[in-house]
Amino acid sequence: MSSPKHRVRRATLEDLPALKSLWEAMRFPTIELEKQLTDFQVVVDEAEQVCGCVAFQMRGKHACIHGETYSDFGIAETSRVMFWTRFQSLATNHGLVCLWTREDSPFWSHNGFLPAEPAALEKLPAPWDRTAPGWLMLKLRDEAAVASLEKEFAMFVESEKGRREQSIGQLQMIKTVVVVLAMIGCAALLGWGIYIFLHRAQAGSPLL
Repeated sequence: MSSPKHRVRRATLEDLPALKSLWEAMRFPTIELEKQLTDFQVVVDEAEQVCGCVAFQMRGKHACIHGETYSDFGIAETSRVMFWTRFQSLATNHGLVCLWTREDSPFWSHNGFLPAEPAALEKLPAPWDRTAPGWLMLKLRDEAAVASLEKEFAMFVESEKGRREQSIGQLQMIKTVVVVLAMIGCAALLGWGIYIFLHRAQAGSPLL
């Protein structure tokens, strides 16, 4: 049974020995998974001992849930609920459009994952083997609509950047004109002062 004191967090380097033990027990490709350490989430007990793990590997706007295993599968169901809550948060924060998995627990099907059609598998990111059997997918948002919105936003940002640069250019021009006019004004005043000085000097008039 899972204790209320179990919690889920991101895997750290200190968790690697425990994770390798779990992977080896399941005959997972340990060397390959070790390279993906930062993709893993772990469930730990009150003593911070790793009791299970599952990876949430993101590629672009897609993510793959894989590598699920536990030291005691008695905590699997309640741990999956915690993992799933965390994955939903990650998906929202990163604007993901689709989640994939080949995990065969009914939990994933009960939470909306459906068998992937051949046409859908064409969108599976390259690092994941689309020829492998058992792919399930959960579509979160329409990818074309998201791409369109991102394109419109990029155009808006570029437009605003152009306007800002134009405004800065206009301000710099105004500043230059003001400086030039000020210099002309100062030169005119200086010239007028010199003219008065010389005129009075030639006329023998007192300067004060």
